[in-house]
Amino acid sequence: MQILDGKKAAQAIRDELKIEVAQLNAEGKKIPHLAAVLVGNNGASTTYVAAKVKACEEVGFKSTLIHYEDTISETKLLDKIREMNNDPDIDGILVQLPLPKHFSDEEVINAIDPDKDVDGFHAINVGNMVQGLPTYVPATPHGIMLLLEHYKIDTQGKHAVVLGRSNIVGRPVSILLSGNTNPGNCTVTLCHSRTQNIASFCRQADIIVAALGKPEFVTADMVKEGAIVIDVGITRVEDSSRKSGFRLKGDVDFENVAPRCSWITPVPGGVGPMTIAALMKNTFRSCLQKN
Repeated sequence: MQILDGKKAAQAIRDELKIEVAQLNAEGKKIPHLAAVLVGNNGASTTYVAAKVKACEEVGFKSTLIHYEDTISETKLLDKIREMNNDPDIDGILVQLPLPKHFSDEEVINAIDPDKDVDGFHAINVGNMVQGLPTYVPATPHGIMLLLEHYKIDTQGKHAVVLGRSNIVGRPVSILLSGNTNPGNCTVTLCHSRTQNIASFCRQADIIVAALGKPEFVTADMVKEGAIVIDVGITRVEDSSRKSGFRLKGDVDFENVAPRCSWITPVPGGVGPMTIAALMKNTFRSCLQKN
């Protein structure tokens, strides 16, 4: 069993970006600028956004954090997005999800200029991804592909089983894994909450991508020897023995599944850092394309 270490892979990407940004700076060219919008005070969302801002600082990007209380109206948020769309200094815009219930995620995401949609959720970017056209790929699926690429995992001809059909992870990663690329060229089975006997599909899988949001859903009896397991899930579970009052669990029972795997991601330290690294790459690309 070997670890797909997202921290190491993400650091390699950030180091590369840091050199490229320094080169832009030395040539007097524009530096990438990422604007992040946070609505409300969800603990996990606040942590994620802070990590994104920190990553920007490390690689030399400009960053702007706009934080609204959850009482803000959708109209005011949409007005702010349009303002950022028209700001030539801003290269990437992300609105941290989930939004409070009185917002329409679809309305808000599709208000972002597709050329600044570095989270890759706009309908135009999703359509381009489905057709295999150049686009901004959603950050978590992009991060998964970058992680497989970093560790030179040959996925061609493999059977990949994706657990979860969200527009953020499950659906896009199933499309990317089935694409005519490497990583990619997989035969993909997409399972979800209505799939009958998920365990039987998992036992056939060379690659499992678990993105259900159910702690330790994937158990050892569901994984065949030598499988590659990518755990996207991250759930806060109460733990009074810890200073924070919680611990993080993935969708995979890591302790018992890991010995059966050829490669596996840890939680935390697997997919999470790669999501942010992919977001940085998308923002850098946006800056270059516009300048």
